[in-house]
Amino acid sequence: MSDARAPVALWRTVRALSDFWRLLEVRAVSQFGDGLFQAGLAGAILFNPERAADPWAIAGAFAVLFLPYSLLGPFAGALLDRWDRRLVLIAANSGRLVLVVGVGVLLEAGLADLPILLGALIVNGFTRFVSSGLSAALPHVVPRAQVVAMNSVAAATGAVAAFLGANFMLLPRWLFGAGDSGAAAIIFIVTAPVALALWLSVRFAPGMLGPDPSARAVHGSVAYAVATGWLHGARTVLAVPTVAATLAGLSAHRAVFGINTLLVLVMVRHSDLAAVAGLGTAVLFVAATGTGSFLATVITPMAVKRWGRYAAPNGALAFAAVVQLFGASLLLPVLVGCGFLLGAAGQVVKLCADAAMQVDVDDALRGHVFTVQDSLFWMAFIAAVAGAAAVIPPDGHAPALAVTGAGIYLLGLAVHATVGRPIRPG
Repeated sequence: MSDARAPVALWRTVRALSDFWRLLEVRAVSQFGDGLFQAGLAGAILFNPERAADPWAIAGAFAVLFLPYSLLGPFAGALLDRWDRRLVLIAANSGRLVLVVGVGVLLEAGLADLPILLGALIVNGFTRFVSSGLSAALPHVVPRAQVVAMNSVAAATGAVAAFLGANFMLLPRWLFGAGDSGAAAIIFIVTAPVALALWLSVRFAPGMLGPDPSARAVHGSVAYAVATGWLHGARTVLAVPTVAATLAGLSAHRAVFGINTLLVLVMVRHSDLAAVAGLGTAVLFVAATGTGSFLATVITPMAVKRWGRYAAPNGALAFAAVVQLFGASLLLPVLVGCGFLLGAAGQVVKLCADAAMQVDVDDALRGHVFTVQDSLFWMAFIAAVAGAAAVIPPDGHAPALAVTGAGIYLLGLAVHATVGRPIRPG
């Protein structure tokens, strides 16, 4: 089959997997809503003429939004391996719908940042629960031999949807304004994709998305399973070298992304750009990173097929370390270009981590490890943002931070290359 016909063949394969197609539909509308919500919230808190944000305020906003669920997620992740994942998706999307309305009301009332962020925190918790549930359910709707390829399709679909949602936010912001009332209008619009995700989740048959009965399942009461969620998740990660190695590389990438994000946000806010222009620059950086991630979803299956799940992340992390050094110039166009390339490199590692968890981990514990991944994903990001906020000058001119990012990539490469090295027979 020629390379020109490969996309057509992939499309036919996806359409032939009807249950996977329905899972894609849920992921697409869910992540469109998430992208719209996150961008609307960023505009409301960080680029709102009625509010102000210094580096510590930015770090604090990220911490309030993502750290609590990152710490508690693996406890709740035990429920993904105990309850029907279809019911989990329905309940989580229902909770999102109610709470998104609540956040919009808080913004419309002009309340301070903290209650708004706390409401958004719970919304994000439900969103992460949906994301982990969709990832854990994927092997139930895809033949084992096609997991890597279809995982790339799912990741690409989610990335494009989130990108479109984030950029769609600019239209209602232009229509309704950059103040609290305009931000509230954007958040209310989020209810449409969330409600659609809820309706699509209901269409799955009970039990279709797992979990399967297994001797490795965590037995005992629900309270016991939740209380030991972190323990079982961490034990499973450490017991599977492919998972531990790729999660170490992914954590390194997220830490560097946190540093670069703070650099861009502080530099943009320090400039004299208007609120919309400043937000547009930040969105451009995120969009470049997302575009690179989308490109990686196309090339990763080919890279894994040629070099394997061990060598591909090693090459991606080494490449990222070199690219990150160029970011030390602290020129916004260069940082945007670095965001594109680093987004691609990081997504290679992310997709290999997903494949390791979907192929090498028993279904009875798959929900546990996906929530551990989600926790590490955000904890590394928040820790890096907080650390950078402690040393970054008011104008954001800190080339040493960019160089530190290159060192973090090399550390992630060293751990991945050591822990994930395949064991040779004999």
